[in-house]
Amino acid sequence: MARVFLFDVSMCNGCHNCQIVCKDEFVGNDWPGYSLSQPDTGQFWMKVTDKIRGTVPKVKQANTPVMCNHCDDAPCIKAATNGAVYKRTDGLVIIDPVLSAGQQQLVAACPYGEIYWNASLNIPQKCTGCAHILDTASSQTDPGLMVPRCVDACPTGALTLGDDTDPATQALMAQAQVLHPEYATKSRVYYLNLPSYFIAGALADTVADECVEGATVTATDVTTGQVYTTQSDNFGDFWFEGMELGKSYELSISATGYMTEKRVVFVNDDVNIGDINLFAA
Repeated sequence: MARVFLFDVSMCNGCHNCQIVCKDEFVGNDWPGYSLSQPDTGQFWMKVTDKIRGTVPKVKQANTPVMCNHCDDAPCIKAATNGAVYKRTDGLVIIDPVLSAGQQQLVAACPYGEIYWNASLNIPQKCTGCAHILDTASSQTDPGLMVPRCVDACPTGALTLGDDTDPATQALMAQAQVLHPEYATKSRVYYLNLPSYFIAGALADTVADECVEGATVTATDVTTGQVYTTQSDNFGDFWFEGMELGKSYELSISATGYMTEKRVVFVNDDVNIGDINLFAA
């Protein structure tokens, strides 16, 4: 069995529970053989990044939990001396809190920026996957908590711990993405429903002073010809998710009783094209 972390970003409500309980577990607590105490400030072995997407009134917030990726091809293992960083058989990567003393090069070795330097203890530190909890649970008749604190504290089930030999986990991994695949570190942290980019707008009939509901809106990729279709809701709003950065899309808006409206939108970020006035045919 090798463990993998799975985040469904669409289910994350930004509560930061995972971040808080990580602090609770490691600040002021030594776990011999696994980690020494995390500082009160300056380190987040688990953290939730918040990104505001779009512009008012077409705004969404994306919450993305990030942590050590417990890579199968971990740069920190290669950068360490004396075997100070090692990968366990269950997939977790551990920095030995004794052998790693003085090895500040490990901070720079992590391309994700998930290794921190503890100057007071003279050691590098990061997420352990709560290996001390998992090992204790597996050795007990009554295992109690069998998952990392962050997983246990997630109220929506957005964060789970999987087994890459389990078919259900494998199916989710096949649908998921890793952060920064260009680093080619074989991350063991997978993300479902990572946000891409959206195009949004609103349709109105200013003469009748009302929203235009049920209009058909298509977005055609100018390069590939791929067509996306949606309809405006009862507020006249329409949204296209999954648009690609750096591409242009031709929008075509048609509604019964109105002239067809067309325009080209270039996606350089999440795009709110604002209100579009439709004219009677």
